[in-house]
Amino acid sequence: MTPLHTIGWPRQPSADWAILLAAHPDARPARIIEQHRSGYIVAEGLDEGYATQSPPEWQRTPSYRKGALPTEQRAAVGDWVLVQGEVGSQGKIRSQIVALLPRHSAIKRAAAGEHYKQQVIAANIDTVFVVCGLDGDFNPRRIERYLLLVQGSGCTPVVVLTKADKVDAGPAAIEALAGSVGAEVAIRAVNAKDPASVAALTPWLQPGTTAVLVGSSGAGKSTLTNTLLGFDRMKTAAVRENDARGRHTTTHRALLPLPTGACLIDTPGMRELKPTGEEDVAENFADIDALAEQCRFRDCRHAGEPGCAVRTAIDAGTLTAQRYAHYLKLSDEVAEAATRLATRMAQQAETTSPGKRPESKNGRR
Repeated sequence: MTPLHTIGWPRQPSADWAILLAAHPDARPARIIEQHRSGYIVAEGLDEGYATQSPPEWQRTPSYRKGALPTEQRAAVGDWVLVQGEVGSQGKIRSQIVALLPRHSAIKRAAAGEHYKQQVIAANIDTVFVVCGLDGDFNPRRIERYLLLVQGSGCTPVVVLTKADKVDAGPAAIEALAGSVGAEVAIRAVNAKDPASVAALTPWLQPGTTAVLVGSSGAGKSTLTNTLLGFDRMKTAAVRENDARGRHTTTHRALLPLPTGACLIDTPGMRELKPTGEEDVAENFADIDALAEQCRFRDCRHAGEPGCAVRTAIDAGTLTAQRYAHYLKLSDEVAEAATRLATRMAQQAETTSPGKRPESKNGRR
């Protein structure tokens, strides 16, 4: 294996990658392994970036100029980039990103704020571990929201229920989730501190693959990362007893190589999980969609019409009212986000059309 292969470089790069490599003969491929406000840390193999302290081989690139690119087009952890740079002070290599190689997958969410923006959580990943504690952190509705963001990303979702050693609720939680997440989504209950228990995740951590951990603060992502690494690299902290919520012990996204040959991206807990508008809610709620097909009227609003299969299922207890309410809520959120996305795309098309000069912030041309 070449140094690049140890951090996930594909055996057969795509044709698009080959074109960019040929267009930048003086550049080197590297992977974004950390993302900070001041810039990125990139690596060209295991020896160039993965150490307990920052050796001369670490490479840091400056942030793109603010506003120069939409957030979803800027490099994120897991991205492959082409860099150029020279050795600077103290032997550190100051690199400049000259190209972003096309992604084969990405997890995105709508960024907080008044204006529509997308934020890439991680790129070029194979598996998304949705981590949720079996204590007070357990929330099927939040898991459904995470799975909605994963849907359509090109990644395989796996629900990981941690703290199975503290709460004897694993089997019941798995049974409760099975009807919500669908049979195609694997669910594993683990003790994040026990390597033997965490070995249940090995099928998704094969050499050359990349996985990302997502979940709320205190769910056990950092503990799980340390166990998979085989040593304590990530900071951990106890959760509050009254609500099992944790503090942000992970402050930035980081890509780490595992002994299995896979790469793992740990992320900070996310308080907001806003859809981008590109999601298909029906795909994540196939049970409700199938029930709607059985309603007597094609335009049934499921609000008391005769012959409504959805209401019949709720009354019979085969569909919970909470899940249906969350389906309606997510549908509204995705529809609103889709409208904002369409507006943004139309504005971009208008400002980039031939003969059209974009207006400045004060309204002047």
